[in-house]
Amino acid sequence: MGSITRRWRTTKLTVGGEPRVRPDSLAVEEPLEIRVGGTPLAVTMRTPGHDVELAAGFLVSEGVVSAGEQFRSAIHCGGPGSGGVENTYNVLDIALAPGVEPPDPDIARAFYTTSSCGVCGKASIDAVATESDFEIADDPAPLDVHRLVRFPDELRARQSVFDKTGGLHAAALFEAGTGELLVVREDVGRHNAVDKVIGWALLNDRVPLRGAVLQVSGRASFELVQKCVMAGVPILAAVSAPSSLAVELAEDAGLTLVGFLRGDSMNVYTRSDRILELSAPT
Repeated sequence: MGSITRRWRTTKLTVGGEPRVRPDSLAVEEPLEIRVGGTPLAVTMRTPGHDVELAAGFLVSEGVVSAGEQFRSAIHCGGPGSGGVENTYNVLDIALAPGVEPPDPDIARAFYTTSSCGVCGKASIDAVATESDFEIADDPAPLDVHRLVRFPDELRARQSVFDKTGGLHAAALFEAGTGELLVVREDVGRHNAVDKVIGWALLNDRVPLRGAVLQVSGRASFELVQKCVMAGVPILAAVSAPSSLAVELAEDAGLTLVGFLRGDSMNVYTRSDRILELSAPT
């Protein structure tokens, strides 16, 4: 398994000052090919680490699996053909449980996604409406606003690789009822960080994620709302802005979408009834 950071010789320039040469830490970005039963499904650019969770979360997002028992195993293997090819840990082959339908080879996404954008478009919108196994609109998930405003700081305090590189997104899961932090993951791609979190939940038999809050470090795009809907997450909170399509999908699905969550203020775009003042501020 490769390192998640890399040192690079850098020239530091300051206006009016002397150039200084010093090492800097970079977030590693490498491709991961996800296969199912030996058949290539997708390639994504990611930060190495928690690859099995990433693949598991991706399969949840794409509607291939919806329960931990459907995901049997995963193994890193070599490159194309795998015959005598060195294992770079950039190819992951997933075995589904017996009886679980693999992705249709005619529509399997043997595609490349960048670290900045996940799967999007009309086909994905239709898939969310027709393929999610979970109904989040009826999940009450009451969330104390005094807990919610602490989530960004709790996430930021655990971004250890961001502290070294300044180049990673992060996502965290919290229990809405108690405010308990369940898991934090970082990645160069915001959608990958979310997939790693959802994959952790799948592998720990916590999908659907009823009563959960997904907190992300950046903006709330369509694909992040999509992933919440597919995993049964009723509340998504972001420190930055949502897109119009993200708000529309959240509205249709009955998901609570919070944006610009900074300090003691926020914008609640959909299902504000879940955000309550249940206790005095501490």
